[in-house]
Amino acid sequence: MSKKKAKKKAPWRTAVQEAMLAATIREAIRRYGTPTPPFNYRWEHVTTIVVLATKLAEMTGADRDVVEAGAWLHDIRKDAGDNHPREGANFAREFLPKTDFPPKKIERVAQAIEDHMGLWREEPLTNLESQVLWDADKLSKIGLTAVFHWIGTDLSKGKPRTMADFIRRGRTADWQKKTVASMHTKPARKAAKARLKAFNRLWDELEAELNGDDLR
Repeated sequence: MSKKKAKKKAPWRTAVQEAMLAATIREAIRRYGTPTPPFNYRWEHVTTIVVLATKLAEMTGADRDVVEAGAWLHDIRKDAGDNHPREGANFAREFLPKTDFPPKKIERVAQAIEDHMGLWREEPLTNLESQVLWDADKLSKIGLTAVFHWIGTDLSKGKPRTMADFIRRGRTADWQKKTVASMHTKPARKAAKARLKAFNRLWDELEAELNGDDLR
């Protein structure tokens, strides 16, 4: 008898993207009551993190496969709330073996996902891939990217907002200084400082325009 051919495993990059897209659609239905909201925050967030994380991996020498897979899957179980890092890590352990992702790297992906929780840290992470994923995830929350994510999310929820509301929200995000101080990698620290300056400057310039200060 001839042996049956082993079933070819799915390409992991395609598989993780499809899995994450499906998760964002489910989240959109829960949050907005539609699979196609005006702004799909989760998808925008995750795709942003993939770009940042892969660039940081190249700049720091972190394993790109581990970082990229972790970036795609880090919020795959956002429905689990504060426990989503651990549940996301478990998802990665179960899902990635079904793809052609290198088996020896799967636990490292799970570890990076499990470590990404928190807007700032009291103690730094020690694993490089975890550091890179954490930094990438938080960079999107302290710059102009965060502003558009906030606005898009609020509009998708149908919440009425004024310019004053956005300025007030921006000025009260005092936790961001802790986020900047918590960055692990040199490129992320530099970018975080610049992003926070741009973020704060935006509210000053916007308020000045609304007050007509530029007419003086």
